[in-house]
Amino acid sequence: MEQKIQQKRSAKEIVRYYAKRYFIDAMGAMAQGLFASLLIGTIFVALGMIPGLSFMVDIGKYAQAMAGPAMAAAIAYSLKGHPLVVFSAAAVGQAANSLGGAGGPLAVFIIAIIAVECGLLVSKKTKVDIIVTPFVTVFVGGVLSLLIAPTIGVLTGYISDFIGWASLQAPFVAGVIISVVIGVCLTLPISSAAICAGLILTGSAAAAGSSAGLAIAGAAAVAGCCAQMVGFAVISFRENKWGGLLSQGIGTSMLQMPNIIRNPRIWIAPTLASAVTGPLAVCVFDLRMYGAAINSGMGTCGLLGPIGLILGWISPENGYPGEVTALHWIGLVLVCFVLPAVLSFAFNEILRKIGWVRDGDMKLDV
Repeated sequence: MEQKIQQKRSAKEIVRYYAKRYFIDAMGAMAQGLFASLLIGTIFVALGMIPGLSFMVDIGKYAQAMAGPAMAAAIAYSLKGHPLVVFSAAAVGQAANSLGGAGGPLAVFIIAIIAVECGLLVSKKTKVDIIVTPFVTVFVGGVLSLLIAPTIGVLTGYISDFIGWASLQAPFVAGVIISVVIGVCLTLPISSAAICAGLILTGSAAAAGSSAGLAIAGAAAVAGCCAQMVGFAVISFRENKWGGLLSQGIGTSMLQMPNIIRNPRIWIAPTLASAVTGPLAVCVFDLRMYGAAINSGMGTCGLLGPIGLILGWISPENGYPGEVTALHWIGLVLVCFVLPAVLSFAFNEILRKIGWVRDGDMKLDV
């Protein structure tokens, strides 16, 4: 009897160890790798829109292109990979991210972990480590990228199909569904920006297949993404202070994924906020996305979500219908910044009072 209890305890400890290793440590590191490449690059691209700073766009694009390698190397580092494993993981990340499409980050997460663990099995075990370790790591990661990364991209495509269906519904229904789903995608290790770009969520005249429904969907997507980023930035301020406010508010809410795995209830407040701001954006403030479709899935990352809306208003080639009024500008500020902060804070306070959210639940390791 005592032996069985010890075995059960040992099994639980093993599960707890690997759950922390992969879904806390590795995922948290991956979010930091994403921030240090794609998202910081996005901020550079946004700064490049300022007259005289156009060179920053080129810097930003180079940083964005390194998202896959940066995420995989961060995962390898978090798993205590030896130097050759970490360096080799960069190639794995590039392959997985490129072949995974909108599911690229998720593909990197799964494939890099397997490749790194295989690399660790042989690392420093032979006299020709400099050949064996990179070969095994890159071979395993490369084969898995070819075999399963495209499938992960296809599975992520089902989300795109659902969003496409939602964009055809009544504005209120579309506002709720798209805001919530795209906002959740932004926090998950999948690319909300790629989903929005693939679906062409903009009414811009320059975009093939543009329509009023897509313009509505794009605005709702902006609202949902802003709700997640601003919401988490505000409700975790007591734990993370100004560094956390900036890294989540203009970086990525994906930094909270390890904490969400620990306590999924912390996700309720910003998600409820997105369910409110989405329909408000399209039904009350008449916001429509006529900027670049990719901006619909960026939220406040580099402020590209609001910038996309504004560029859609002021660029004649985008074909924005009608006149931009004070209501639009007020709506943009409220939907992208004020309401996500206020609503998320209010919802989170309720959750704290009933004991679903506690101090330290949203502490970031950055």
